[in-house]
Amino acid sequence: MNIPLTPMRFLRYAEQQYPCKTAVVCGNERLTYSQFAERVSRLAGTLRQAGVQPGDRVAFLSMNCHRLLEAYYGVPEAGAVLLPLNVRLAPHELAYILNDAGATVLFLEKQFLEVADSVRQRASAVQTFFLLDGQPPANWLWPQNYEDVLAAATPYRADIMECDENSLAELFYTSGTSAHPKGVMLTHRNIYLHALNVCLTFHTKSDSVQLHTIPLFHANGWGVAHSLTFMGATHVMIQRFDPAEVLRLIERERVHSFSVVPAMAIALVNSPERQKYDLSSLQWISIGGAASSPGLVREVEEKLGCTCFSGYGLTETAPVLSISLMKPGLHWEGEQRYAGQAMTGHAIPGVEIRVVDAHDKDVPHDGKTVGEIITRSDGVMEGYWQQPQATAEALRGGWFHTGDMATMNEEGYLLIIDRKKDIIVSGGENISSLEVEKALAAHPSVYEVAVIPVPDHKWGEVPKALVVLKPGATAAEEELLEFCRSQMAHYKAPRSVEFLPSLPKTGTGKILKRELRKKYWGGQTTIRPEFVRK
Repeated sequence: MNIPLTPMRFLRYAEQQYPCKTAVVCGNERLTYSQFAERVSRLAGTLRQAGVQPGDRVAFLSMNCHRLLEAYYGVPEAGAVLLPLNVRLAPHELAYILNDAGATVLFLEKQFLEVADSVRQRASAVQTFFLLDGQPPANWLWPQNYEDVLAAATPYRADIMECDENSLAELFYTSGTSAHPKGVMLTHRNIYLHALNVCLTFHTKSDSVQLHTIPLFHANGWGVAHSLTFMGATHVMIQRFDPAEVLRLIERERVHSFSVVPAMAIALVNSPERQKYDLSSLQWISIGGAASSPGLVREVEEKLGCTCFSGYGLTETAPVLSISLMKPGLHWEGEQRYAGQAMTGHAIPGVEIRVVDAHDKDVPHDGKTVGEIITRSDGVMEGYWQQPQATAEALRGGWFHTGDMATMNEEGYLLIIDRKKDIIVSGGENISSLEVEKALAAHPSVYEVAVIPVPDHKWGEVPKALVVLKPGATAAEEELLEFCRSQMAHYKAPRSVEFLPSLPKTGTGKILKRELRKKYWGGQTTIRPEFVRK
């Protein structure tokens, strides 16, 4: 018997087995799995009554909220494709995505009304606008808001056996660092099997309580929207990352786990509110989205009292590929354990990872030889939306080429050296910006740092450090330069340091290096020398 692999089955199971268990905590609202499933079926009914056809793209412009989580199930239930939008994008960027995807429906929170009004004049494909909260104040919006529409809707539940597991379920757009963003196509099968692999990796149980610190519009919400529901566990929503609110929710909801990017972890361990809250329920925190450091892993474990490890993935892989937990048979102790848990990690179940040279040949597993990470798994995307050439290039040879440069050691652990585009090529030498950042981050006065290439008449380009100091801390440029030179070859160390009050970030807290580079490259970010593989 073959039952289609679709995430709709996750909610079916949770509703049947845990109808009275808390499914979602969102502000002061608490929904059981029975209530959550009922709302999802009404959302599906709403979409069908609004004329949404199978395969239509339905967009959501929303912060983390139970309504956005409902869309992860209600939109596919209606046979449509979910398109979560990055709330930090400018109107013209949102309009491009909506037009490229051909989205016909947009759900939005009232805080984005002005943005949506600007977008609708440019996004010709969108025919219907639903307000998620509050009463619709304009005639271009559907006359009833989300709650009123759901209350009046006829519930709809699809026949699972009629679902095509290879059909598109979700569409996520990449950040578009040097060109227009690309739509990543994830199928029902991709999502189902990725969630299964994640549950196995993190030992997700029905009594697990996880905090949604990563925006649901980003990289499939790191898979949490599906893996938690799969096991009937509890979702705790937080609209936006705020250290004090995170700490408060951990205590109030007895949160077991959550994921962060390094900037979030730094903010938590340095929060003056930290000691006011009982964090004893925490079991683990994973750091992803950017490279971590042994020092940060140690700080998280010491100050938040739980296991901390790194993870790695991409939007195109649904997203989780690896974690840095210690494998059975290994014996990491002391600083070695922190260094190991700060690595990019080893492949999770269901994932194959290789590190290859310019000819797609495996490099030695010596922890030194650098190559590109390529991977294949059931979670790897179907391709890029309406971009067959980009799809063929990314998936050539039956493997997804990530663009991330790394080493692999004899135990199968990856260590990312840098993104291809972030490698600094100075006088023909390749310099890892991540290596330099980790060195500077170890200085006691440094809160966060980004290292970028800047033009140099002699060497082509050289590293420059952009540093944010900890509150009340002081450090001079020469002090940081000498600190860095003491830990690495002098040619790798920055030639200069600039102190900034903050660094620009994405919606998930990743540092936007492309924005930092513009100042030094005449407003452009892609006129640098190509990366030279050695």
